[in-house]
Parts: sequence; structure tokens; C-alpha cells
Amino acid sequence: MPNPKLTVVTLGVRNVPASVLFYEKLGFTRKFRATGDEIAFFDAGGVVLALWDWKKLADDAAEAEEPRPQTFRGTTLAWNCATAEEVDAAFAQAIAVGARLLRKPDKTEYGGYRGYFSDPDGHCWEVVQAPGFAFTDDGRLILPD
Repeated sequence: MPNPKLTVVTLGVRNVPASVLFYEKLGFTRKFRATGDEIAFFDAGGVVLALWDWKKLADDAAEAEEPRPQTFRGTTLAWNCATAEEVDAAFAQAIAVGARLLRKPDKTEYGGYRGYFSDPDGHCWEVVQAPGFAFTDDGRLILPD
């Protein structure tokens, strides 16, 4: 049996070029441009973040494209940081490039620190410092045993 791995997260977006600009300003590096502007791929530190037209992604997944959710979708994307100061800096950068503030960074019940924003298409991001998590030299998250 194959060992499952999360390798790509694809977000359906209304306007691929506008979303590309948002994620580039957020600091993600775009790679693999063989598809032109149809689909955008970003290096996300061990996983790929892809942006694709909402309707085309829904069609590809054989799902209805409407109605589009206007509330919480049951999923968040996380940007883990080593310190509360890094959380504040990353959060400020996101807001500065057009993210919508959902929750200002503050302390968690478990001793961490987090805030939430959404991208222009409403995809929810958590910027978080969680106690017990470490990072490799290139910034990849190491989960404790």
C-alpha cells in the first residue's frame, strides 16, 4: 500500500492573475510556468500551493461550482512561525497586501499565538506559533512524536 503524502493544495479562485499577484506579494515564489497563466504553482515549503480557476477546478473534481460558500468552509491553511514576533510580521504583511482580517493575532489557550486572515477568494489562513513545534534549517515544520 502506498504511503499517502500531501503534495499539492489547489485553491479555486475567481481571478487567477489577481490571486497570483496576491500570493507573490505575500512572499510565495512562483514556479513551473509550463501551463502559462492557466494554473499557478508556488513553492510552499515542502508542499505546492496551486491556484486555478474556481469553475475549472469544480468541473475537474466533478463538483457543482455553485453556490459558492460565503461562510467558513471547514478548512484552514496554516503558516507556522517560530515566534510570536514572526506571527505579527507575517500577519502584517498579509494585511498590507490585501488580505482580509478575520482575527487579530493573540494568545491561544494552549500557550501559542495565532491570527487569521483570508485571501481575496475567502480561503482562510492561520498564522501561528505553536509550542513544541520545531523547524528545519529551510523552514519546514517538524512535528513532535
